[in-house]
Amino acid sequence: MKVIDHINNAKSTLFSFELLPPLKGSTLQTIFDTIDPLVEFNPAYINVTYHREEVVYRPLPNGSLIPTVLRRRPGTVGIAAAIQHKYKVDIVPHIICGGFTQLETEDALIDLDFLGIHNILVVRGDADKIVGKFEAKSGGHRYAVDLVKQVIAMNNGIYQDESLEKPNPTNYCVGVAGYPEKHAEAPNSISDLQRLKEKVDAGADYVVTQLFFDNSKFFEFEQKCREIGIKVPIIPGIKPISIKEHLSILPKIFNVHLPHELVKGMEKCKDNKAVKELGVEWAITQAKELKANGVPSIHFYTMGKSDNIAKIAKYIF
Repeated sequence: MKVIDHINNAKSTLFSFELLPPLKGSTLQTIFDTIDPLVEFNPAYINVTYHREEVVYRPLPNGSLIPTVLRRRPGTVGIAAAIQHKYKVDIVPHIICGGFTQLETEDALIDLDFLGIHNILVVRGDADKIVGKFEAKSGGHRYAVDLVKQVIAMNNGIYQDESLEKPNPTNYCVGVAGYPEKHAEAPNSISDLQRLKEKVDAGADYVVTQLFFDNSKFFEFEQKCREIGIKVPIIPGIKPISIKEHLSILPKIFNVHLPHELVKGMEKCKDNKAVKELGVEWAITQAKELKANGVPSIHFYTMGKSDNIAKIAKYIF
C-alpha cells in the first residue's frame, strides 16, 4: 500500500520509523535486530536511507595519505526488499541526487518497481564532506525538485531512454523532506518554504519533516505551509536525544534549536544512561502533543538504535 493511502485510510496517528543501512561488512541481522523490538507497534511503513560515496584517506607505507572513494553504507535496495519480504510491511527507500546520474536513478527506480516497492522518499542528499558543499554528479540532479520531476515523469511512462516503445509507467508514491527550522543552506525560512512548495507542486504526495525538539516549531511550520498552499499531509519527524554530545552535534548537523529546559536537563545528567532516559521522556511528551493535535503519522529517526523508540511507542501507540 502507498504511504498516502495509509494516511488517508487511518483512523488515528500512524507509527513509522527510519533505518540506516548497516556499515559495509555487517550482516542484515543488524537491521532485523533494530526492527524486531518495534514490530509489536504495527509500523505503517519503514524508511531506509540511501548514502552517497565518501572520500576516505588511507595511509601509505611512506606515511602519505591517498584518497579512496567508497560507499560505506551500500545496499538500500536489497535491504528494502529483504525487510518487505520478512515483515510484510511497506518500505520507503530514499532516492537521492548526490552521487547518481539521472540514468542511474532511473535504473534504481526500475529495480524497486520490479521488487514491488512503490513508495520512495526523494531527498537531495548530504553535501560533499571534502569540499563542504553539495555538488551534483555529472548528468545528475542538483535539486530534489528535479528528482521529483523525474519520478513523476516515469509515473507517466516517460523514461530517460527515449528509444523505448510504449514503456510501462511506474506507480510511485513520493515523499519529500521539509524543515521546520529551515534547511541549513537556505538563506531564510521564506525561500525554504518556497522550495518545499515547488517539490509539492511537482507531484510530491506528502512531506516528512527533519527532526525538531520544540513542537511549536512544527506547528508554526505547518501553518506557514498551509498559508502558501501546501495541502499534502505533513508528518513530523522525531529523534530522541541519547548522548550528551547531542548538545553540540544536533544543532550543528541538523540546524535545530534545543529548548532551554531540555538543555538544562541534559546538563544535570550524570551519564549517557540518564541522558537517554531524559530523551525518552522528552520525546513522549512531544509525541503525545503531536498525536493530540491529529498529525497523520509520527516518524522516528532510529539512527540504528531502537530500544528507546520502543519505550516511546509503548506510551503512544
